[in-house]
Amino acid sequence: MSLIYSYLCTVIEKSKIIDIRSLSLDQIKDQLTALGEQGFRAKQIYEWIWVKSCVDFDEMSNLSKPLREKLKANFTINAVTVKESQISSDKTIKSSFWLYDNNIIEGVLIPAPERMTACVSSQVGCSLTCKFCATGYMDRKRNLNADEIYDQVVLISKQAEENYGQPLTNIVYMGMGEPLLNYANMMKSVERITAPDGLNMAAKRITVSTAGIAKMIKKLGDDQVRFNLALSLHAANDKKRNEIMPINEQNSLKALAEALKYFYAKTKSPITFEYIVFNNFNDELEDAKELAKFCKHVPCKVNLIEYNPIALADFLNAEADKIEVFANYLKSQGIITNVRRSRGKDIDAACGQLAIKDEKKEESEA
Repeated sequence: MSLIYSYLCTVIEKSKIIDIRSLSLDQIKDQLTALGEQGFRAKQIYEWIWVKSCVDFDEMSNLSKPLREKLKANFTINAVTVKESQISSDKTIKSSFWLYDNNIIEGVLIPAPERMTACVSSQVGCSLTCKFCATGYMDRKRNLNADEIYDQVVLISKQAEENYGQPLTNIVYMGMGEPLLNYANMMKSVERITAPDGLNMAAKRITVSTAGIAKMIKKLGDDQVRFNLALSLHAANDKKRNEIMPINEQNSLKALAEALKYFYAKTKSPITFEYIVFNNFNDELEDAKELAKFCKHVPCKVNLIEYNPIALADFLNAEADKIEVFANYLKSQGIITNVRRSRGKDIDAACGQLAIKDEKKEESEA
C-alpha cells in the first residue's frame, strides 16, 4: 500500500511542475519574480529555449547555478528526442521521435540540390481516415504541443547540417495529422519558428497542408497568415472525393472553393493543390478537366503526386503515360503543374506512408 501511495505522490508532485515552454515571456517573468528572482532573467531563459533550442537547464551557462537549480525544481522541458532514423537510397531521412509521454511520431528530411525540407507532424495519429494514407488507419491519440512541432524542426535541421552540410530551407506540415485540427498549437509553432526571438525562418518557406476544413481555411484568412497553404485535393468531384476522403462529406468542394476564395482575398497568397494520381480512379482526361475547372476559383498551382502503396489499401499509382497526358492537359489550360516523384519510398518515408509501422510494432508488443 505504501508503494502505491508513494507512486501517487510522485505523480501528483510531477504534475505541479510547469513545462516552461508553455509560458510566454511575461509569464516566465512573473514566475521568476514569484521565486524571488530578477525579472530580466526571463529574457535570457527565453533566448535559451527558443533561439538556442536548449532543452537542459544545466546548459544555460549565463545563469547562476542556484537559479538553474530553482528552474529544475519548478519547471521542466518536455523535449522531443530521436528514437530511430533511417536513410533512404535517395538520401531522404525518416525519423521516429519519442514524446515526453512515450507517444511516437515521425518526421522526414527531404534533401534536394537547392533545398532542405523538413516534413513535420502535427498530431499523434489522425482522425480523418483518408483511405489511401497509412496515418489515416491509426487512431488520433492527441494533438502535438507547439514546442513538439518546433522540436521536430530543430532535430531535422541538425540532421541536414550533420549529414549534408546544408541548413534547413523549407518546412512542410505534411506529416502525421491534420494541422488545422490542431490550429492553436500549429499557429504558435509557426510563430516560434518564424519569430526573431525564435528560429527566425521566413514564413514563405513554410507550407501548411490540409485535407480541407472550410471554416478553418477561412480562419487562416482572418488571421492573415504569411505562410503557404496547400490543399490535399486528390479528386475534383464530390462523389470520388467522398469515397477516398470522408472529410469531404462535411466540407464539399463548393464549401472549399468558397473558403479558398475567402482565404485568397484576405492573404493574396496562391494555393497549392496536391493531387495524388491513382490508377483507374482519378487519372482520366475527364478528371483533369474537373481539376482544371476547380483551379479557376483561385490563383494556384498543382502538384501531381506519385502514389505510394500501403498494406491496408488497394490503390495503385497511375501509369506514367496517363500522368503525362494529365499534366499536359493542365498545362494547356495555363495551370502551373509539377509532377512530384516520391522520395524515401524504400523506408516508408514517402507521402502517405508515415507511422503505420510503429503502430503495428506497438500492437505486437502490447
